[in-house]
Amino acid sequence: MELLLKTTHFRMVQFTGSSKIANHLAELLKGRIKIEDAGFDWKILGPDVRDLDYVSYVCDQDAYAISGQKCSAQSFLMAHENWIQANLIEKLKEIAAKRSFKDLTISPVLSWTNEKILAHIEACLKLKGSYICFGGKEVQGTQIPKIYGCFEPTALFVPLKEILANEELVTKEVFGPFQIITSYKDEEIDLVLEILEKMENHLTAAVVSNDPIFLNKILGNTINGTTYCGLRARTTGAPQNHWFGPAGDPRAAGIGSPVILFLFKDRNKEKIIFCVGVNFSCLELP
Repeated sequence: MELLLKTTHFRMVQFTGSSKIANHLAELLKGRIKIEDAGFDWKILGPDVRDLDYVSYVCDQDAYAISGQKCSAQSFLMAHENWIQANLIEKLKEIAAKRSFKDLTISPVLSWTNEKILAHIEACLKLKGSYICFGGKEVQGTQIPKIYGCFEPTALFVPLKEILANEELVTKEVFGPFQIITSYKDEEIDLVLEILEKMENHLTAAVVSNDPIFLNKILGNTINGTTYCGLRARTTGAPQNHWFGPAGDPRAAGIGSPVILFLFKDRNKEKIIFCVGVNFSCLELP
């Protein structure tokens, strides 16, 4: 694909993928590129605890669907102490335990081996007060080649102040079924904002709260390509024509296009007609 980009004059390229490749292409194309690259995506649960079952379900989907291999997967969950007292972690553990490789709710990890994931877990567990909430083991009984991983849905709890002191380690993006969980008190919200400001990649975030004062505090002091807010906020499951804004990087841009897709059946020919674009030009499918 890079050879095609170098030998053909494109006025603009739109790229979704890793930060490393994004930076390489930015130089190769002399800035003629719009980027939606990697991100250590975070979610904050505000002080107002409601609909524990639903919020827990969304947290599980955000973190562990496709074994966490989504650019906007939930990597960092910051829960107000009220959620911890409401047994959020136990609820997440219960939901994650239902995932299985047999029914493909756990999938192979393409870019991280089990050894690399275990090494990262061990490094994080050296931080004072850190512990495994659930998971932390590779899936047994598969025939997946060793160059790929297959890991249980995993969550590590790391105290807020340890994250602040070891942010480069804790906020390392693991492209797999792994997330960091921490809790905070009302008086620690500025520490939370300090951690978020130090992150390098600001792709997707979620602020789970219906408290307008809390929402204004977080939204007014953070910057991300996209931030979902409200009690039903999530980090993944973007709309078809999504817009990732500046995100602190002048190369960042929107994804999606004005193309409108329709699928319908021609009653006369009894064939599926695939309509593409605003001018509704049609392509027949075999």
